[in-house]
Amino acid sequence: MELVGNWTYPTAVRFGAGRISEIADACRAAGMSKPLLVTDRGLAGMDITARTLDHVEAGGLGRALFSEVDPNPSEKNVAAGLEVLRAGGYDGVIAFGGGSGLDLAKVLAFMAGQTRPIWDFEDIGDWWTRADADAILPVVAVPTTAGTGSEVGRAGVITNSETHEKKIIFHPKMLPAVVICDPELTVGMPPAITAGTGLDAFAHCVEAFCSPHYHPMSQGIALEGMRLVKDYLPRAYADGTDIEARAQMMSAAAMGSTAFQKGLGAIHALSHPIGAQHHTHHGTTNAVCMPAVLRFNRPAVEGVLGRAAAYLGISGGFEGFAAFVDELNAGLGIPATLTALGVRDPDLDALTRSALSDPSVGGNPVPMTAENTRALFEACL
Repeated sequence: MELVGNWTYPTAVRFGAGRISEIADACRAAGMSKPLLVTDRGLAGMDITARTLDHVEAGGLGRALFSEVDPNPSEKNVAAGLEVLRAGGYDGVIAFGGGSGLDLAKVLAFMAGQTRPIWDFEDIGDWWTRADADAILPVVAVPTTAGTGSEVGRAGVITNSETHEKKIIFHPKMLPAVVICDPELTVGMPPAITAGTGLDAFAHCVEAFCSPHYHPMSQGIALEGMRLVKDYLPRAYADGTDIEARAQMMSAAAMGSTAFQKGLGAIHALSHPIGAQHHTHHGTTNAVCMPAVLRFNRPAVEGVLGRAAAYLGISGGFEGFAAFVDELNAGLGIPATLTALGVRDPDLDALTRSALSDPSVGGNPVPMTAENTRALFEACL
């Protein structure tokens, strides 16, 4: 089967190898005539970024780049980006890269015409209604990793540099107008990033599938997303030029992000403060936390993960699923503990407070308390 297609949900996705050549047309379809490409520092000098800017320029839309994006982007990155965006008179944003670049780009487009401070739009209650929706710029998203699925999401994660907490900025119009999923852009990802981002997609699917909230469409998407990761992440890790595996992982990433509107849980509730305070890679942190969280949630998820195991061709029900996760992590070079990941002298009280205030807490199938959350951190260390 040729892995090429167009679909809408409601983002218009153009999927397939080589489709980055359509970037100028995608920008025009989104209503842009002068876009700003936003990416991270690491990607700024890479060939895939230069080629993308070449396509934009050849399409008559100019050539502009902003790349002051940290691995865990903060409000300082937002302020710097807004200065460039507004001064240049850009009318749209190309979000290019992994989760950090995509999230920062989406937040820049959202904040371009707002007059209130960024934290007024945190994903709490109906705070998103405070925004001037007509002042939000359009976004064309181009993922270069296969993990976060931010290209089909309506939010961006921004770290508060003063409190060292990750905050979710949300608005329905942050959803990109057009997405180009070109697996050729992911070929150059190093194995460690392939593993970490791929396991981020897996965590999204696992947590969405286990969330107690009712959303049958997300449930089905999460289950199939798990299968794609199981079948294709080891292949992409072993051979970065395996285009079929790269394409299937791009699908899994988008599926995970789509599915987790049903809810996330303790994996992300732990991972967010660890990343904010210790600057670890998000997807890799999720992977390190997953085994302990699975055991923590076992009383509530034993049956549902047993059914998932059967679909995935894993014998042994919940125990078989947990063993598979351990083996997958080990095979992809994931550290066994947060200590091995580089987390040193953690402030468990601060981590626990941040975890319990994270929006992901509400989707965990076992209620999280100060006592059991602290114990869960200790188990991950």
